[in-house]
Amino acid sequence: MPLQRRLPKRGFVSLAANRSAEVRLSELENLPVSDIDLLVLKQAGVIPLSALSAKVIQTGNLTRKLTLKGVGATKGARAAIEAAGGVVAEIASAA
Repeated sequence: MPLQRRLPKRGFVSLAANRSAEVRLSELENLPVSDIDLLVLKQAGVIPLSALSAKVIQTGNLTRKLTLKGVGATKGARAAIEAAGGVVAEIASAA
């Protein structure tokens, strides 16, 4: 039997898979602060401590005014935050 058939098969595992996290609008609604950045999300336990970036997705409702700094947002989440009177600060890209 050839060597490639005798060796155990292993899949590809991305080392960067755990570096970004998703945050729902409903999770932001439950936070006690209105200025939200990556450190606040980590301290609240919404995202893991090993996360290097986060992105807000439109799942749930948002009824209060929030300010996002250094956290990405989808188009729908951005529209929901701005409709509630909040602000989404742009992430400075390293280009």
